[in-house]
Amino acid sequence: MKILITGGAGFIGSAVIRHIMHHTDDEVLNIDKLTYAGNLESLKDIDQSARYSFKQIDICNSEAMTEAFSSFAPDLVMHLAAESHVDRSIDGPAEFITTNIVGTYTLLEVVRHYWQGLDQTKKSQFKFHHISTDEVYGDLEGTTDLFTESTPYAPSSPYSASKASSDHLVRAWQRTYGMPTLITNCSNNYGPYHFPEKLVPLVILNALDGKALPIYGKGNQIRDWLFVEDHARALYKVITEGKVGETYNIGGHNEKQNIEVVKNICQILDELQPRTDGIQYESLITFVKDRPGHDLRYAIDARKIANELNWTPTETFDSGIRKTVEWYLDNLDWCRRVQDGSYQRERLGASV
Repeated sequence: MKILITGGAGFIGSAVIRHIMHHTDDEVLNIDKLTYAGNLESLKDIDQSARYSFKQIDICNSEAMTEAFSSFAPDLVMHLAAESHVDRSIDGPAEFITTNIVGTYTLLEVVRHYWQGLDQTKKSQFKFHHISTDEVYGDLEGTTDLFTESTPYAPSSPYSASKASSDHLVRAWQRTYGMPTLITNCSNNYGPYHFPEKLVPLVILNALDGKALPIYGKGNQIRDWLFVEDHARALYKVITEGKVGETYNIGGHNEKQNIEVVKNICQILDELQPRTDGIQYESLITFVKDRPGHDLRYAIDARKIANELNWTPTETFDSGIRKTVEWYLDNLDWCRRVQDGSYQRERLGASV
């Protein structure tokens, strides 16, 4: 199959591409604007494959996207391009509205015209998979409640509101125009190649540098943690085996408080790379003022994808977080190139 992936230079998108290239014979076109979080170095091990190609395009550019669809002629589309950092959305929501809402609308229109022009055989096989987040559901008050595919939307941040809007657009295009769409909503991802502003890599790298480990509020916010390679497997399952018009929640079955996550990382670092002064990394934990509208608890009910598509995560939190810490310790050069911005300077030579 020929799969067009938007946002393929991002954290989750690059994991999906690596999974496809390593475990299938499919051909991939990666479409990415290469904003600050897009890093082609995350695809170094596959970027010379004859089955992989890249175009630097903004999904809001209808003309360029139309040309990409025409020249590549995809069988499937996986839409991961999005602005995704909650704090950034609070400080500057405009970019989130533009990319996540207007960009998704633009892409849907390009896809609709492309799909309508296919012959009957290709048209019947075509699917558009929109990748979203559990944050569209808001937060959970109870300790046993779970987000299901029918949970009402109640987004709390500009980021989650923009993703909720894009989900609604996808469903509307499916119902109004009959476009063959699917939606997935995932829990918190972590793993290799995660951009250093996110909690897990931030804690690892700050700890190694002897810097403070900032924790919002009391650190009692609960998230369901999903190893990114498990998520990539799930996404490929959905695009190839999922039922058109359906939504699938993808979770890791690993609920942890943020403070637990940070302490776990510190303990692994104490074991694998102890500080020369003998002080434990946990001493660097610093509690800071909570961010506005911070949801307390997210938790995914992933029984539907398990029952219908036979997907369950392979990593526990303990095994996944250890793999993640080990990866960062083994790939500090990649981390430093992201932190000092040198990875961005090389993108000037990227294919457009």
